[in-house]
Amino acid sequence: MLNAQKFYIDGIWVAPSGDARLAVVDPCTEEAFAQIALGNADDVERAVTAAKRAFASFSLTPLTERVALIRRILDAYTARYDEMADVISREIGAPKMLSHTWQAALGRRHLEELLRTCERFAWQRKKGTTLVNYEPVGVAALITPWNWPINQIVCKVAPAIAAGCTMVLKPSEISPLNAVLFAEILDAAGVPPGVFNLVNGDGPTVGAALCSHPDVDMVSFTGSTRAGVEIAKLAAPTVKRVHQELGGKSANILLDDVDLEAAVTSGVYECFGNSGQSCNAPTRMLVPAALHDEAVRIAQHAAASHCVGPANDDRTTMGPVVSDVQYTRVQRLIKKGIEEGALLAAGGPGRPDGLTRGYYARPTVFANVDPSMTIAREEIFGPVLAIMPYRDEEDAIAIANDTPFGLAAYVQSADPARARRVAFRLRAGSVYLNYPEWDAGSPFGGYKRSGNGREYGEWGLEAFLEVKAIVGYDDQAGLGTRGDVRANSSEA
Repeated sequence: MLNAQKFYIDGIWVAPSGDARLAVVDPCTEEAFAQIALGNADDVERAVTAAKRAFASFSLTPLTERVALIRRILDAYTARYDEMADVISREIGAPKMLSHTWQAALGRRHLEELLRTCERFAWQRKKGTTLVNYEPVGVAALITPWNWPINQIVCKVAPAIAAGCTMVLKPSEISPLNAVLFAEILDAAGVPPGVFNLVNGDGPTVGAALCSHPDVDMVSFTGSTRAGVEIAKLAAPTVKRVHQELGGKSANILLDDVDLEAAVTSGVYECFGNSGQSCNAPTRMLVPAALHDEAVRIAQHAAASHCVGPANDDRTTMGPVVSDVQYTRVQRLIKKGIEEGALLAAGGPGRPDGLTRGYYARPTVFANVDPSMTIAREEIFGPVLAIMPYRDEEDAIAIANDTPFGLAAYVQSADPARARRVAFRLRAGSVYLNYPEWDAGSPFGGYKRSGNGREYGEWGLEAFLEVKAIVGYDDQAGLGTRGDVRANSSEA
């Protein structure tokens, strides 16, 4: 039985200071199956105090000890791998296969990649007579989303530990149980008291208290752009570091030399994966105008091949969206697409036939979508694809870049050199060429309103490090010639 109604603070499970509770709802049935405690400012204060106290000693631990701790976390995670996959499947409605081969797997792969990163990372380097030293940033507040929950938890918690930081995690209150399980994994691995703390709660209460707390040195947030803006405002008075991975509206450019059947089919599957609830999903498919109608036919067939149903049904390839709020948003935007004149080629409003309960959306394809339409500009976060015709390569690049977001983009071409040339023109943090394999060491993050900073691999580690310059470290001439020291001081 998970400690869902307690918080993990200073190395022990403690009762919350308040009595607020929240049901955890199975999106496949719309029924509550668990309950969590909701924290408040007092709980945040306890957790931050524990993290600050632990930082004094943990920040000084040798790298070898921190790496050994990450190895123990990986072992403890592997021991409870199947349980993690099952918990995530129940919380967010991910089909069993998806949850076991991707959702839970990403947590393990981040830990494995971090171990490789620590081996090759240059923690110190010389620059002339200056020693450049990387040091932990301090106490980090980690605020994570519900859609790929353990992926985002591990890709923040693990590098923070490796860097020597201490932390307070506030996971999404929609999918909190995997975080509780992960806290048990960290406890079993022997994470020292106060290094990792877990407080469940909502954004306006626990999230806001963390972001504005004067003893929090950094906020790492993954979620909506709207929430990211509010977090930046809350953090601004204390000038803490704010690292954000936010929304997206990724273009998928199919150039005119592709195998259209394969490129469109794969593009539909990429868009509809995880029920369309991925910030980097290729939701705008750009196709040559002359190939538009054929692309639509292929997309219709690909959408129809999906089996929408409960997560525990082996036939299911697409589960529900995560909540009533998300279902309502998806339905509103599907109707908006119809109202604005996009051609509904597959799916549409409502649930798929035979499903009367659960937050199931129909796999939906819109064709002949104009770049000005709402469905081409807003992040829907559901199984909705917009197919957009373009005139030529320059037009495709212009359409792809005509968005306030810049998290990801995709390019498909039979000519790798041509695909690379287009990739360099796209304003996005990641560009995926010809549907490549996922790379745990590739930097992940966005341009524009998709956030700032990068996660994964060495970039994820650097996010939790400060850079210290020890000037004159190797100055063999003694004091040397410094000039007037006041020229580089805040009192000048």
